[in-house]
Amino acid sequence: MKIVSVDCMIIDSGNPCKGRNTWNPVIIRINTDEGISGFGEVGVAYGKGFRAGFGMIQDFAEVILGENPMNSEKIWEKIYRTTFWGLGGGTIVSAGMSAIDIALWDIKGKAFGVPVYKLLGGKTNDRLRVYASQIQFGWGADRVVPDRDLMIRPEDYAAVTRKVMEEGYTCVKVDPIALSRQEPDGKGEWRTRGVLSERELSTAYDRVAAIREAGGPDMDIIIELHSYTDTTTSIQLGQRLEKLNIFYYEEPVHPMNPQNMLEVHKKLNIPIASGERIYGRTGFREFLEDRSLQIVQPDICLCGGITEAKKICDMANTYDCAAQIHVCGSPISKAAALQIEAVLPNFIIHEHHGWALHPDCRSTCLYDYQPVNGYYDIPERPGLGQELKPEVIKTAQMVTVK
Repeated sequence: MKIVSVDCMIIDSGNPCKGRNTWNPVIIRINTDEGISGFGEVGVAYGKGFRAGFGMIQDFAEVILGENPMNSEKIWEKIYRTTFWGLGGGTIVSAGMSAIDIALWDIKGKAFGVPVYKLLGGKTNDRLRVYASQIQFGWGADRVVPDRDLMIRPEDYAAVTRKVMEEGYTCVKVDPIALSRQEPDGKGEWRTRGVLSERELSTAYDRVAAIREAGGPDMDIIIELHSYTDTTTSIQLGQRLEKLNIFYYEEPVHPMNPQNMLEVHKKLNIPIASGERIYGRTGFREFLEDRSLQIVQPDICLCGGITEAKKICDMANTYDCAAQIHVCGSPISKAAALQIEAVLPNFIIHEHHGWALHPDCRSTCLYDYQPVNGYYDIPERPGLGQELKPEVIKTAQMVTVK
């Protein structure tokens, strides 16, 4: 079997996040001479970078033409070692490698007629517990993302908690500082670096306290800070929130200075999680060795693909560190995450992002996998168990490398 062409696509997902902060999934399809194709995703659908990711997979596609797609480890090393920038890593390079690797695993599963998880070692987990992610923007297919007039009052946070509980979730993730407190003119802002004022601390605390009250003692609460805070402010906020029994504390600081993460860990009695902006085993190594992270969150579409994500999670397991896959992309990324999480003995919980509820996002692929009563079953279709719809491919911005 040989790779004969690679389709690089930016798909129209309806952009559930309107405005300049658009949402643009970048998808790759690797085609073989035996008629089997595999899909993968570049993990830069959100923020800025999708055009760079689109270009990156075009460049890397030239490197893999003629290769046997079954040799995913060889191809991973070839891109890493021979493209010069592969050895430098970083978001776009690693995301391009990830998309290719995921598509290769999809081809393998389809060739053998089995889901990818069976090729990775088989199920450790029959079902995956799920949390409702980013509830500060509301929850549901009709939510608006992310207007500054949303989710300001504590009662708003209580209401959305009750809504997700009705759907069977027993865990939520919230960023209590993502939306400002807002002044009467609607233009209020608060700082998240330096030192938080009592007003800022109490506003964030009241929001999370409302979630705790509405959810009761059995609701698990994940605090997500998106690295908007620095070492001082994340410690301030974490110490205020400790009494609310937080499940874990995600991205309290950016990962470029591991010592900052370690300082946060030492000052708080809350498990620390991070990973979507950490790439490869070498990126995670120091955080595991110094025990500053208790939960690793590699994004399969960013960290180096299924090949590298499995190695990262296995390495984390040797340090008694739990693992979950960061998921914020199209249904392709979700399917890949479910396949690997089925295998992980140190799996903790699966992320179900609010964008995954948007009808335009859900309609891009053949199958609409959604959790039931707060749990996911593992897809049993061959490969990833997910593909773009033909009509979506026809309308995509596409470059084919052959």
